[in-house]
Amino acid sequence: MSAPGQVRRLNVFERYLSLWVVLCMAAGVTLGKLAPELTDAVRRLEFGAGSQINVAIAVLIWLMVYPMMLKVDFGSLVAVRQRPRGILVTLFVNWLVKPFSMAAIGYLFFRVLFQPWIGAELANQYLAGSIILAAAPCTAMVFVWSYLTDGDPAYTLVQVSLNDLLMLVLFAPIVSLLVTGASTLTVPFRVLLFSVGVFIVIPLALGAASRVALLRLRGRVWFETRFLPAFHPVTVVALLATLVILFAFQADNLTSRFLHVVLIAIPLLVQVYFNSGLAYGLMKWAKVPHSVAAPGALIGASNFFELAVATAIALFGPESGAALATVVGVLVEVPVMLSVCNLCNRTRHWFPEPPAPAAS
Repeated sequence: MSAPGQVRRLNVFERYLSLWVVLCMAAGVTLGKLAPELTDAVRRLEFGAGSQINVAIAVLIWLMVYPMMLKVDFGSLVAVRQRPRGILVTLFVNWLVKPFSMAAIGYLFFRVLFQPWIGAELANQYLAGSIILAAAPCTAMVFVWSYLTDGDPAYTLVQVSLNDLLMLVLFAPIVSLLVTGASTLTVPFRVLLFSVGVFIVIPLALGAASRVALLRLRGRVWFETRFLPAFHPVTVVALLATLVILFAFQADNLTSRFLHVVLIAIPLLVQVYFNSGLAYGLMKWAKVPHSVAAPGALIGASNFFELAVATAIALFGPESGAALATVVGVLVEVPVMLSVCNLCNRTRHWFPEPPAPAAS
């Protein structure tokens, strides 16, 4: 671990992720407008009639999610009982506060304040997309946020691993309950379960099996310094290609409703700062070390946007307002989370100093 206060750096892709999203938006809208036949052909590709799982999106999501799941070490979960308070705060905010607060915040903005401008149908779609986004805790980027705040990497891994397991059983019922309750939309639960299987269970199982096999065959050093880094460019390309395709599907909506992107971002920003502030405050109250509190607060604020995008597409279609809302989450994620990282670093003195290592 680095010395406290040391400035951490993102790589070029992570630092300018919002810019890449904007460029992908422009490329996708251009593609959708100039090649509508090609866009429609890609849109119609599904895994069987009625599955609503787009083939192109699914393949690209797998290319993004599988490398994330390779990092998950379920053997690390035994460390939970050693320092349970940080984990309990993270789980409380992620599963008992965040989805429900997003439903309430989204309802206020989309169904009350913004509905005169966006209409009832889109208000429901944007509300559904924001709920799907909030119900999926971050899996990959949280390692970046933890790094930037000098978080405890082992403990961050425990937090992520536990969230991934809980997503298997909580994501579908929470999304179904809140979307149906807060909007007038009906969630096809079979499609939602199918999405969980395709986008969580399969890559999680493949990642866990690959991790165990490769660690035994080649060792941890090779796995962490050679195998995992080889996937980084694949993940980046897959994410950008997914965004281009999604914005191509959304081309008509975006060219006529660009103001809606700004309106969607507002409640997403509110919920990020609310949940990160709540988690950080509870961590301080629980007197956990800063190296646990900071990544815990960041997990409570950021989202597994790859899963959210794929689920919104499966449930409501690639051209839906729900899908657009999840992509806006990608657009605002990096600058907002960097501001939360900055706050965490500036308030390090609020937390107890970790015990000094014993002299040898």
